[in-house]
Formats: sequence, C-alpha cells, structure tokens
Amino acid sequence: MKKLMLVLALIASPAFAVNPDEVLDDPALEARARDISAGLRCVVCRGENIDESNAAIARDLRLLVRERLLAGDSNDEAVAFIVDRYGEYVLMKPTASGANVLLWWAGPALFLTAAIGAGFYLRRRSRSAEPAEALTEDEKSRLDELLNG
Repeated sequence: MKKLMLVLALIASPAFAVNPDEVLDDPALEARARDISAGLRCVVCRGENIDESNAAIARDLRLLVRERLLAGDSNDEAVAFIVDRYGEYVLMKPTASGANVLLWWAGPALFLTAAIGAGFYLRRRSRSAEPAEALTEDEKSRLDELLNG
C-alpha cells in the first residue's frame, strides 16, 4: 500500500523537464540556474517556465542560462542577456516600465472609463423616464370587467 501511495505521489508531482545532462556540478550554480529558469517563459509553451517545458527551445534556454552562469554572469546579467536576445516576452513577470506601462494601466483605465460611461447613461435614462399616468375611471372599470370576467 505504501508503494502504491509513493507511485501515485510521484505521478502527481510536477515533472520538471531538466535533463540530467543539463545539471551543473556546482549545487550553488545549479540553484541559481533553477531560480533564473523559474522566471523565464518557454516561447513555445507560453504558460510554462523553461524548467517545466519539454520543448527544444526551452532546453536551449536552460543550457544558455547555465553557460552564462559558468561564464561568471550574475543572475541579472544572465536574464538581461536572454531578454536582449529573445525579447521581454520570455519573462514570466514582464517589467512595468517603458511601453509596458501602457499595458499595465490600460485595463484599469478602460474599466474606469466604462464605469463612468455607464453611470452617465443610467443617470440620463432615469431623468428622461416619464412617470406613468393614473388610470381614468373608465379604464379602471374596463380593467375590472376584464379581470373579473
């Protein structure tokens, strides 16, 4: 029973795509590489970071990260090198600077504009609605006849 539980736990755990031949000998450098890889998006899979992806480009990016670390780059320098080469799309969390500021603020700005427009529309609509006139005595008697049969 314990073996079955262990097998099920291993199946349910996330499968990382890092191959044994990619792992660095230095545990500190490998930890840095994993940390950097967690923040880089696979350009094929889109929703996965490069550690989780089995795509060939993800493997190339993992190897590139490790090459940069072996060359002596800091984490920021390795990420900057990859962003320079592949663009900001590879970042799982894009920066909030430059042209990205427009993207970060476009959603809230459009929501606020729509809310203000809806408020003006509802206010104008409620002012223009005329109150219903009361029924005349003839209309009341006709309604009673129709309802009572």
